[in-house]
Amino acid sequence: MLIVAQIAVVPIGTSSTSISSFVAEAIKALRGLGDVKYSLTPMGTVLEARDLDSLLRAVKACHESLFKAGAKRVYTLLLIDDRRDVERGMQDKVRSVEGKLDKQG
Repeated sequence: MLIVAQIAVVPIGTSSTSISSFVAEAIKALRGLGDVKYSLTPMGTVLEARDLDSLLRAVKACHESLFKAGAKRVYTLLLIDDRRDVERGMQDKVRSVEGKLDKQG
Protein backbone atom coordinates (compact mmCIF):
# COMPACT_ATOMS: atom_id res chain seq x y z
CA MET A 1 0.00 0.00 0.00
CA LEU A 2 1.20 3.52 -0.79
CA ILE A 3 -0.37 6.70 0.53
CA VAL A 4 0.23 9.93 -1.36
CA ALA A 5 -0.30 13.28 0.30
CA GLN A 6 0.41 16.93 -0.25
CA ILE A 7 1.44 19.21 2.58
CA ALA A 8 1.96 22.95 2.77
CA VAL A 9 3.28 24.44 5.99
CA VAL A 10 3.03 28.19 6.43
CA PRO A 11 4.80 30.09 9.20
CA ILE A 12 2.90 32.98 10.73
CA GLY A 13 4.37 35.58 13.05
CA THR A 14 7.76 35.99 11.42
CA SER A 15 9.60 39.18 10.53
CA SER A 16 9.57 38.46 6.78
CA THR A 17 7.14 37.53 4.03
CA SER A 18 9.69 35.05 2.65
CA ILE A 19 9.13 31.46 3.77
CA SER A 20 11.85 29.57 1.87
CA SER A 21 14.07 29.18 4.95
CA PHE A 22 11.13 27.63 6.82
CA VAL A 23 10.36 25.30 3.92
CA ALA A 24 14.02 24.25 3.95
CA GLU A 25 13.69 23.34 7.63
CA ALA A 26 10.61 21.23 6.89
CA ILE A 27 12.49 19.39 4.12
CA LYS A 28 15.41 18.76 6.49
CA ALA A 29 12.92 17.21 8.92
CA LEU A 30 11.67 14.90 6.16
CA ARG A 31 15.20 13.87 5.22
CA GLY A 32 15.73 12.65 8.76
CA LEU A 33 12.83 10.21 8.58
CA GLY A 34 13.95 7.94 5.75
CA ASP A 35 10.67 6.04 5.39
CA VAL A 36 8.80 8.77 3.51
CA LYS A 37 9.58 9.88 -0.04
CA TYR A 38 8.97 13.50 -0.92
CA SER A 39 8.92 15.83 -3.90
CA LEU A 40 9.15 19.57 -3.36
CA THR A 41 6.92 21.68 -5.62
CA PRO A 42 6.50 25.46 -5.82
CA MET A 43 3.29 25.37 -3.78
CA GLY A 44 3.78 22.45 -1.40
CA THR A 45 5.47 19.11 -0.93
CA VAL A 46 4.13 15.76 -2.11
CA LEU A 47 4.73 12.85 0.28
CA GLU A 48 4.59 9.11 -0.30
CA ALA A 49 4.46 6.64 2.59
CA ARG A 50 3.74 2.94 3.07
CA ASP A 51 1.31 3.53 5.94
CA LEU A 52 -0.72 6.28 7.57
CA ASP A 53 1.37 6.33 10.76
CA SER A 54 4.55 7.07 8.79
CA LEU A 55 2.78 9.75 6.79
CA LEU A 56 1.38 11.48 9.86
CA ARG A 57 4.77 11.28 11.58
CA ALA A 58 6.24 13.13 8.59
CA VAL A 59 3.50 15.77 8.71
CA LYS A 60 4.14 16.31 12.41
CA ALA A 61 7.90 16.60 11.81
CA CYS A 62 7.32 19.29 9.16
CA HIS A 63 4.83 21.17 11.31
CA GLU A 64 7.03 21.14 14.40
CA SER A 65 10.16 22.11 12.44
CA LEU A 66 8.68 25.54 11.73
CA PHE A 67 8.18 26.21 15.44
CA LYS A 68 11.77 25.16 16.06
CA ALA A 69 12.82 27.60 13.33
CA GLY A 70 11.11 30.49 15.12
CA ALA A 71 7.56 30.69 13.80
CA LYS A 72 5.05 31.86 16.39
CA ARG A 73 2.17 30.17 14.59
CA VAL A 74 2.04 27.47 11.91
CA TYR A 75 -0.77 26.86 9.43
CA THR A 76 -0.60 23.41 7.84
CA LEU A 77 -2.66 22.18 4.90
CA LEU A 78 -2.83 18.45 4.26
CA LEU A 79 -4.42 16.45 1.44
CA ILE A 80 -4.32 12.65 1.64
CA ASP A 81 -5.00 10.13 -1.14
CA ASP A 82 -5.24 6.73 0.58
CA ARG A 83 -6.12 4.24 -2.14
CA ARG A 84 -6.22 0.61 -1.03
CA ASP A 85 -7.43 -1.28 -4.08
CA VAL A 86 -4.16 -0.89 -6.03
CA GLU A 87 -0.70 0.41 -5.19
CA ARG A 88 -0.08 3.72 -6.95
CA GLY A 89 2.70 6.10 -5.98
CA MET A 90 3.18 9.74 -6.80
CA GLN A 91 5.08 9.00 -10.03
CA ASP A 92 2.37 6.55 -11.15
CA LYS A 93 -0.22 9.32 -10.85
CA VAL A 94 1.84 11.67 -13.00
CA ARG A 95 2.52 9.00 -15.62
CA SER A 96 -1.18 8.19 -15.83
CA VAL A 97 -2.08 11.78 -16.68
CA GLU A 98 0.86 12.17 -19.07
CA GLY A 99 -0.20 8.99 -20.87
CA LYS A 100 -3.65 10.38 -21.42
CA LEU A 101 -2.20 13.65 -22.69
CA ASP A 102 0.01 11.74 -25.15
CA LYS A 103 -3.05 9.94 -26.54
CA GLN A 104 -4.86 13.25 -27.07
CA GLY A 105 -1.91 14.70 -28.98
